[in-house]
Amino acid sequence: MIGLPPPRDDAARDALVDALRDIVGAANVFTDPARLAPFSVDWTGRYSGVTPAVVRPGSVNEAAGVIATCLSHGAPWVPQGGNTGLVGGGVPVDGEVVVSTSRLTGISTVDRDSLQVMVGAGTTLAELQRHVAGEGLRLGIDFGARDRATIGAMVATNAGGNAVLRFGMMREQVTGLEAVLPDGQVVRRLSGLAKDNTGYDLTRLFCGSEGTLGLITAVRVRLVPEATHRTTAALGVASIADALGVLAELRSIEGLEACELMRGVDIATLCAARGWASAPPWNAPWALLVEACGSASFEHLGAAVERSSSFLVGEAAVADRPGVREHWWAIRDAQGDIVRAFGSVLKLDVSVPHPRLEGFVGDVTDVVASVAPGGRLVIFGHLGDANIHVNVGAATSPFEALEDAVLRLVLAAGGSVSAEHGIGRAKRSWLVADRGPAAVAAMRAVKTAWDPAGLANPHVLFDR
Repeated sequence: MIGLPPPRDDAARDALVDALRDIVGAANVFTDPARLAPFSVDWTGRYSGVTPAVVRPGSVNEAAGVIATCLSHGAPWVPQGGNTGLVGGGVPVDGEVVVSTSRLTGISTVDRDSLQVMVGAGTTLAELQRHVAGEGLRLGIDFGARDRATIGAMVATNAGGNAVLRFGMMREQVTGLEAVLPDGQVVRRLSGLAKDNTGYDLTRLFCGSEGTLGLITAVRVRLVPEATHRTTAALGVASIADALGVLAELRSIEGLEACELMRGVDIATLCAARGWASAPPWNAPWALLVEACGSASFEHLGAAVERSSSFLVGEAAVADRPGVREHWWAIRDAQGDIVRAFGSVLKLDVSVPHPRLEGFVGDVTDVVASVAPGGRLVIFGHLGDANIHVNVGAATSPFEALEDAVLRLVLAAGGSVSAEHGIGRAKRSWLVADRGPAAVAAMRAVKTAWDPAGLANPHVLFDR
């Protein structure tokens, strides 16, 4: 299953590039170093490489031709959407051809009967949300990278975000897809039927496959009605144990959509740097951003907050005005940006069972201080989903040692080394420890059967 190396000599590379240009047109094959640069490094700056070409198919037929051509030339390839990934899964670290989905765009008319819509894989989340907003609908997934993250990549990585508490991961939003297999054949199941019990569910198998089983070109997704009313609360608590006490009260609310956790010190750092106002409840050691939807959400959320008063520090702030709500969410969305001011960044996305969450966060704080003295820790996440993001900037020790220490804590706590970002390159060596050898062997068997040449994003998921 080891991928063949990319063409090494100029003649082989030129032959590959010429063949790709014949399929998509010369304007859609980039070879100039300046054009290749943005496609060759990931968002964190931790993973970078070189590529012989970036190719941009504009249809499923062109995409099939591109993949078949890579196979015939023995050229490994990596799919790339908005390049917002955080685990190095979408960049050509080992010289792969980059297959960009930027031209695989377009959104169909909304099917009002099923509340579904078909979307090109290269369409951004923000574009889709704007398109369906006119119908009073939305996709039940949202996160800070919405302006760049693409629907196909969200499926390939099984993206999560802020609304998983109510709607689930990206896998739960997908009702069908179209994809090019590693041999250039096309599989398509886009009927969107709720009941379709015909053999293996290949659509769901693609969800979270990270490009190892083929290139997703189009997706059919389910939509949900846009909330007519939203209410958001900013709450301060002294500990994660208290935050979980609040969450227990909140779970009784119909339409509870988000319960986000942040540290007061990190909010203060961010607001000071950007000249933003900081809500008083967020000056506590820990802060919660809670959102509920529905016509009675203000009353229901207010009542739940009142029942949680013994867990709170200071007065709660509850708002249903868009301006206030948007400011609070801007603070939450920017949490991941705080450490970028401190240099190189280690970003770990993990989940830990709620009962062990407080101990885990305490242990992580101690580990960062011990293994990476001087490193700036920013820790936040989706409390409702037990999903914690551990970010460290400007660590003085190698990231590998710190990553190893944190992920050992995750497994010791019975958690997952990847909650929503995927495995990519960053966590390949942890897959067996997390899932077990039998499960990983089954995954490898599927990969080998579908991609015997090992050319489809060959250096993610599995350790070599």
